[in-house]
This record gives sequence, C-alpha cells and structure tokens, in this order.
Amino acid sequence: MSKFKRRDFLKATAGVAAGGALGTGSALFTAEAQAQQYKVTPEKGAKLRVLRWKRFVQGDEDTWAANTKKFAEASGVEVRIDAEGWEDVRPKAAVAANVGSGPDIIIGTYEDAHQYPDKLVDVSDLANYLGGKYGGWYPVGKTYCTNKGKWIAIPMGAAGACFVYRISAMKAAGFDTFPKDTAGFLKLCQGLKTKGLPAGFALGNATGDANTWCHWVVWAHGGKMVDEKNNVVINSPETIAALEYAKQLYETFVPGTLSWLDPNNNKAFLDGQIGVTNNGISIYYAAKTSKDEKLQEMAKDIGHANFPIGPVGKPTELHLAFPMMIFKYSKYPNAAKEYLRFMMEKEQYVPWQEASIGYVTQPLVAYESNPIWTSDPKHTPYRDLMKNMLPNGYAGEMGYASAATMADFIMVNMVAEAASGSKTPKEAAERAAKRAERYYKV
Repeated sequence: MSKFKRRDFLKATAGVAAGGALGTGSALFTAEAQAQQYKVTPEKGAKLRVLRWKRFVQGDEDTWAANTKKFAEASGVEVRIDAEGWEDVRPKAAVAANVGSGPDIIIGTYEDAHQYPDKLVDVSDLANYLGGKYGGWYPVGKTYCTNKGKWIAIPMGAAGACFVYRISAMKAAGFDTFPKDTAGFLKLCQGLKTKGLPAGFALGNATGDANTWCHWVVWAHGGKMVDEKNNVVINSPETIAALEYAKQLYETFVPGTLSWLDPNNNKAFLDGQIGVTNNGISIYYAAKTSKDEKLQEMAKDIGHANFPIGPVGKPTELHLAFPMMIFKYSKYPNAAKEYLRFMMEKEQYVPWQEASIGYVTQPLVAYESNPIWTSDPKHTPYRDLMKNMLPNGYAGEMGYASAATMADFIMVNMVAEAASGSKTPKEAAERAAKRAERYYKV
C-alpha cells in the first residue's frame, strides 16, 4: 500500500479547479475550463467490484488495471475487475438490475442504462463536475447517459469504427483514395474481390461490428427503425433500397460472415483473408505491436477511413458507446463515484487512450486535443467519431424499446436475411417491423 494516506488523497482530490489540477499552460486544457466544486468521501472499508468488457487492445486492459491500482493505493478502496465478452455483459447487467445484486459498477454497451434507470445511482454531480472541467460532454454521450433530466451513468467513450483496409489492395482495385460515397464503396469491394482480397463484415449477433455497419447501411439510405414519435417505420422504400445495396455488398464478402462475431473480422484481416472490414483501431494495433515481421509490414499497408456518405447526404454512423453505471444495490456508491471520477481525470484518461492508441474515442471535448490523435495520421479518423455519431434508437427517443430492439439484434438480423438471400428485402423489412413493434407498443 502506498504511503500516500487516504485522508491526503481525499483532501487533494476534492473539488480542485482545472488550472490547479492540470497545471497552467496545459496544451490539452484552457484556462476557461474551470471545474465545478465536487467532493465525495468513500465509505469506510469500501470494496468495489467492476464488470467491464474484455479488451481487444492489450494497452487498454493493462493501463486500466494500472490506473485502478493507483486508485486503490491512494484511496484505500479495494477494487476487483471482472471482464466478459460484449455479448455477455448486457445480460449480466440486466440480471444484476433485476435481482438487486452483483457488481457495484458495470461498464455496459449502448443504452443499457435506459433499460433500468430506476436501478441506477444518480451521478449528476459527478457528470456536471467532469463536464465543467473538461470542456463539456458531446451531446450523444448525454443522450446515452441521462434520463428525465438526471445523469444515470457516466460515458466512458465509444469504441469507434472506421473502415479498415489494405492500401495496396485498394490501389490494385483501381482506387487512389478510399471512396467517400456508398456507390464508390461498392465498386471498391467488387474490385477487391477480383483481386483475391474480398470484403468481410460481421453478420452474426456481433455487438460492435455487426451493429455499426448494419445501422450505417440502413441509415445511409434513409431507413430507420422509428420516426421522431417512436412509430416503427423500418418497413419503408428507403430500407428496401438499403437492403438491395447490402445484398450487392454481400456478394463481395468472404464466406462465413453470417456467423461472425466481433473477433472474427480481426482474425480474418490479420490472416490476410480480406482486404476491407469495419473495426476499431484494434486491427492496426495488433499488427503494429506484433513481433511477427509479416504483421509489422502489414501495419504499414493498413489504412483507415470514415464511413462513406449514402444517398441521405450526411454521415450516418453508429459506434459502440460504453455507459459506466453504478447500481443502487451497491453498499459503496460514494466509493464507486470516486473511482469513476479518478478514471476520467486527465492524469489517468490521457495515458489510457495513448496506451490503446485511441481505441476508445472520448466523450469529453477537451480530450480531442490528446496528442494520440495526431501522433500517427492513421489514428486521426477515429478522433471525432463520438462527436459525429447518431444514437441508437435514431430517430426516436432512447429508452426501453430502443435498448430491447438493439439487444434483440433486429437491425442486424434484417440486413443478414436480405443480404444472404434467405428473405427478400421486403420480407426482411416486414419481419423486422413486426419484431420491433413488440417492444415499441408495450
């Protein structure tokens, strides 16, 4: 245990202003970013259990654990971290909420917090403190983590997705730069297939990769699950057009994508089976940090591009948001809030982002200036993903229905059915509408 005493920790970290905490002249934060006063004292003898998703980038896991150890040594609060796959965290969080027992903090996905808002600790004071100190929250982070005017979770950020591609294969397919529209992207994928490096996109129930590209392809053509009044409108001409496009894309895919989960496209890309996929920066990280010379060479040939613009004429991206939730059954809510504060402060958050080369895009404006985004041009496309993304449930309100629809993979299953030909686009859209209406009409 560190000689830095618990009482010294509390005294040093209770409500310091931004200038004092970060040092004057910081390149990351301006004098205007003054922190609101914030103070919370962990309960005596507090012990915390944290459930989060398994890492895809080793630097994420290692630095998160190191920061947790720093917190434990400074505060005297013992912290245990458990990790599960993305597909497993959501049901375990729902069970914990329903039975009133489980981890004190669960780092969930998408709008998990909106499935059981009354089971979560109000963290508005902490959210206001962090927002005041670090330039404010991106609007989508507030959407994911507030309910009826209260903050019910703290945004960790989002595992942003870009198109990850082999630069040499793109050029062999006849493109000098990555296409910026959906028509050009289809032509690229068709060209890649002829060159022996086909596309590969997850169409199984993959929480991250399948959801991000399937929502993008539907939204890019003007389709959406619901309208602004939460009326189910997925069975529309715009959705049919999106599914016809997805069917053409699927013809360029490597075999087996219907069963792919989140790790599969990483492996296929690094094995040299595919020339383009959608993913976080983890593929590049794995190649760049590998001891295998072939993968190191591959890293030089990897490019990243933001999702192309579809007929709607604007970005339509979904990214995997991570709400950090404290459950009311916790015996140590103050300790839990202090842990989240500590992990979101510059001294911990910036090195964590750097260690994972920006695998998680920040939810706070000030962290846009983290040097990790410009130290390597291949990182930069990931910088603004959370700032620009649309929320799940678009264009309606976030809540139980949007969360349940996402958890049931209705959008993904619709795209998979139409793309693979197991159903016509019209049949797939009709089935999706019927499934969604079960939740939106409750």
